[in-house]
Amino acid sequence: MRITLNVWRQQNAQAPGRIVSYPRQDVSPEMSFLELLDVLNEDLIAQGDEPIAFDHDCREGICGQCGVMIDGVAHGPQRITTCQLHMRSFADGDTITVEPWRADPFPVIKDLVVDRRALDRIISSGGYVSVNTGSAPDAHATPLPKENADRAFEAAACIGCGACVAACPNASAMLFTAAKVTHLGELPQGQPERAARVVSMLDSHDAEGFGGCTNIGECAAVCPAGVPLDTISQLNVDLLGALSPRRPG
Repeated sequence: MRITLNVWRQQNAQAPGRIVSYPRQDVSPEMSFLELLDVLNEDLIAQGDEPIAFDHDCREGICGQCGVMIDGVAHGPQRITTCQLHMRSFADGDTITVEPWRADPFPVIKDLVVDRRALDRIISSGGYVSVNTGSAPDAHATPLPKENADRAFEAAACIGCGACVAACPNASAMLFTAAKVTHLGELPQGQPERAARVVSMLDSHDAEGFGGCTNIGECAAVCPAGVPLDTISQLNVDLLGALSPRRPG
């Protein structure tokens, strides 16, 4: 395949960025998108040029590190992570534009790499449970309805890639925050901090500079883990319960 990559190049957060075009003549349809970047970087290094910086780790769709905007869509044309995207998803002769996540809380470190530690800080503000230390409890020792277990599982699938933020026109991380709140809120172990958790995590979300949710739904549309949009509704229910005064009796 013949492919032209238009890649965002930026030395650091303070430097101006620009799009640089890289024509490729020998792209295998079976290459993953990251493998194409690997091959391009090998050629750039051989020519004495600086390689393109991009995030990656497991390359199995698990770690969430490989996120980039491809033709204006988070992770590209399929609802999968960038590392799982293969070049057979494109046509011979295509021109593909590759950019970093675009959100103020995600400052560019270099080229396609952004600082996503704001998501870690949201988790640290309330994404934990109080449990007794010691030996692990027996499996199924705590009864849990299947509906709650399934709900917790689909929320826990979030890999923290940040695609929801990149896709949202408000740069909101509400789907990410809601996934963490809903996951723990559906479990018995998550009940002691349930009210404090949602307030603290939303406070952290806002303090990091993420935008508000206006229910556009772009976040869930690009989420590679399939976290459902209605987890945001569950977050709102928990928040209302946490802020409403308790009635006596």
